[in-house]
Amino acid sequence: MAARTHCINLIPKVCLPQSRTGESVTNLRFDCVSNSSKLSLKTSCGRHHRRQNLSIRSVFTGIVEEMGEVKNLGMADHGGFDLKIGARVVLEDVKLGDSIAVNGTCLTVTEFNEEEFTVGLAPETLRKTSLEELKKGSPVNLERALQPVSRMGGHVVQGHVDGTGVIESMEVEGDSLWVKVKADKGLLKYIVPKGFVAVDGTSLTVVDVFDEESCFNFMMVAYTQQKVVIPTKSIGQKVNLEVDIMGKYVERLLTSGGFSLNRAEEKK
Repeated sequence: MAARTHCINLIPKVCLPQSRTGESVTNLRFDCVSNSSKLSLKTSCGRHHRRQNLSIRSVFTGIVEEMGEVKNLGMADHGGFDLKIGARVVLEDVKLGDSIAVNGTCLTVTEFNEEEFTVGLAPETLRKTSLEELKKGSPVNLERALQPVSRMGGHVVQGHVDGTGVIESMEVEGDSLWVKVKADKGLLKYIVPKGFVAVDGTSLTVVDVFDEESCFNFMMVAYTQQKVVIPTKSIGQKVNLEVDIMGKYVERLLTSGGFSLNRAEEKK
């Protein structure tokens, strides 16, 4: 029965929260506008209902604070899918509703005590990420949401996983570890040599991109290997990927008509 607890196919369809109009809410997101933030609730009909003056959405740096351990995962009494993680550092100032990135996936704390915390996993989260492969005892990368006074040691990571990659190879060079990851071409186009990518929530610098193989690689020094979960994985296992958001913004501007390289020609 233990193997069944984290199988995505066993997750039932649960009732989604209702908006004031009685429509099912299918997506929740925070939209930053100037110095304020708005919570957007996308209903099944595609309309958005907004409430202002909520806290700014969470962002991360991709610098893992600690490795936690999965204590339990599976269906909860409320009908959802819960993940319980043992931790220490990220629990120092935790509050209900706080955001913690688990292997690069931004999740909300629903319960906690001095030794562990619980987050809920939506079916879409399990479909989009590698969290479905977790089991009791699995190590996971943990990072609390960035505070305004924190140092930016990595890059801006939203905790919104774009998709998963598969570890193709792991090679040792001295005390460093080279890792090659195969990614969907739809994601690979946003990954560039010497650019940033978040792998299981770890901010890493891309070394090379191999378009013909649909792969990219990166190198981890000995210190990083001791602090994150990637070296504990095997060839063929999935990793969560979040590409640099700037690339997607640029593409959107260039393809949506919001920006033109030749406005003079456009006016003719």
